[in-house]
Amino acid sequence: MKEEILEKDDRVQKLILGLLFDGIGMISFSIPLLGEFSDVIWAPIAALIMSRMYKGRVGKVAGVLTFLEEIIPFTDVIPSFTLTWIYTYFFQNPTRKI
Repeated sequence: MKEEILEKDDRVQKLILGLLFDGIGMISFSIPLLGEFSDVIWAPIAALIMSRMYKGRVGKVAGVLTFLEEIIPFTDVIPSFTLTWIYTYFFQNPTRKI
């Protein structure tokens, strides 16, 4: 029972952090010219955070995709952290109770 509560808290914490990090990534999109420069700084940071939040193959692939999403101009609107959370908890293991 205690493990179930901890796992649920971890899921909620990852979702909240993911929404926050997606928001940070989208803020740079709203500032013309300066925003594209800030993506050069934010892209490796976001990729590192993503790979630490999600372990294993999911974290590695999501880290690379997040880096590409942040570094390529005009793709900042893609919520990569939230999409990874959805993939991890809904599609990766559909038999698991949420």
